[in-house]
Amino acid sequence: MRGAKSAKWVAGAIVVALTATACGGSDTDSKKKPSGKPEGYVSIDVGEPQKPLIPADTNETNGSYVIQSVFTQLLDFDSKGEIVLTNAESVETEDSKTWTVKLKKGWKFHNGEAVTAQSYIDAWNWYANVDNAQQNAFWFSDIKGYADIHPEKGKAKGKEMSGLKAVDDTTFTIELTDKVPYFNYKLGYATFAPLPKVFYDDPKAFGQKPIGNGPYKFEKWTHKKLIQVQAWDGYQGPNKAANKGIQFKNYATVEAAYQDVLSGNLDMIRQVGPKDLPKYKSDLGSGAIEQEYAAIQTLVPAFYSKTFKDIDPKVLQGLSMAIDRDTITKTVLNNTRTPATSFTPPQVKGNQPLESDILKFDPVKAKKLVKEGGGVPENKISIQYNADGGHQEWVTAVCESIRNATGVDCVGDPKPDFPTDLEARDNDEVKGLYRGGWVADYPVNVNFLKELYHSKAESNNGRFADKQIDALMAKGDKADSLEESVAAYQEVEKKLVDKMPAIPLWYYRINGGHGKDVDNVKVDFHGDLELTAVTTK
Repeated sequence: MRGAKSAKWVAGAIVVALTATACGGSDTDSKKKPSGKPEGYVSIDVGEPQKPLIPADTNETNGSYVIQSVFTQLLDFDSKGEIVLTNAESVETEDSKTWTVKLKKGWKFHNGEAVTAQSYIDAWNWYANVDNAQQNAFWFSDIKGYADIHPEKGKAKGKEMSGLKAVDDTTFTIELTDKVPYFNYKLGYATFAPLPKVFYDDPKAFGQKPIGNGPYKFEKWTHKKLIQVQAWDGYQGPNKAANKGIQFKNYATVEAAYQDVLSGNLDMIRQVGPKDLPKYKSDLGSGAIEQEYAAIQTLVPAFYSKTFKDIDPKVLQGLSMAIDRDTITKTVLNNTRTPATSFTPPQVKGNQPLESDILKFDPVKAKKLVKEGGGVPENKISIQYNADGGHQEWVTAVCESIRNATGVDCVGDPKPDFPTDLEARDNDEVKGLYRGGWVADYPVNVNFLKELYHSKAESNNGRFADKQIDALMAKGDKADSLEESVAAYQEVEKKLVDKMPAIPLWYYRINGGHGKDVDNVKVDFHGDLELTAVTTK
């Protein structure tokens, strides 16, 4: 995911309520508007990334926004989720096992180095290597030789996957361990971006000042305040910047960011907080944005926790049926979300309404299921969330719904910001449930199932593990066509109803907007604002 989660985790804003100040030595710093923004630049509320700016170590939305501006992978997706070739001239296969990639000629990194087949091969080998501990290494597990450089235990046995071979400077082949009909869709995730040779001299330093091949080149990162990138004249992709640069500004709350949009100190806000939802359309007028996109909100049990270790799935089914999604989305969320009917959003191939009652509000059956499943320890659960993302109101409402329906006590467990929330997940420190949000990295149901619920998936932060589910996923991966693979994963999804690795809540919509100083603000398939298209007035 791109998605995320990337993949990208839906975060909400993480930003400090102050106008960004000029620091560093950019040649654009001399011409600034009163807000501290260089002339011709646009600004958006995107907070502090959790990790350094390395494509394969970024699977949350804040870092993803920056990565996508600085790097470009082989392909991307249009607003309908169809493939658009970017750095690739073609990506072809005859058997879904061996793929041939031809690159467009003339592409360069921001330092002038040519983007070649080897740029991709070297980057993917480094990303996948277990010794480099990249969050998204699992994304390369389809490639032949992955097990050699990323064994389940111990250090890498080499530095190269045998499945990657350069044919010439602009052509390389990818041999997979088994056929994967949807593999080309996975290549649309930013984690597959190439790296310049200078990266390997000092990866740690590179992560603070990345050099990519994307529409913008990196300028500066003032931690917990802003990241600034400048439009790159040498970019040859279809999404060339229509503005001079971007400021990604950090705010403590979405409410503070919204006030800066109204005052003209911020151009764009990705998501308005619950308190401002009732009036943002009248406030912003034609600048208000409301659009559905491929993302879902869930509650994820930490299966290692005291609360949910060895839990009977009936308890989770009961908790799910205790949540009045219709009322919460209509009232607390002001009709800006759509109750979920499955584990996948409508915009992806293979989405299906599940023939189950687990997503329907039924207090009587909810209480019965929780009791039949043995209840939860101490009759109490908690929901972890990031307090800077506008989640408190709906978490409180969900807890109240569960408490009233089942008698199980429920409390929110707020973390101050999204990086802190993510670190707790990564380090297995979640005490009960956590707020899960997943945005499509590619428009296939696999992305919402394998990347979240396979036992070895990096983004499986609840640590759900089920051999039957893994086996069904493996069957889907080896299907003869994309259509058959999608159908196989639909069967996986039906089985998840019995296993309950998460509780689906609702599908996302963008409810954001922009101020009067910018125009051409559109939303892409992933729910991101298309920053390259934004123009200044």
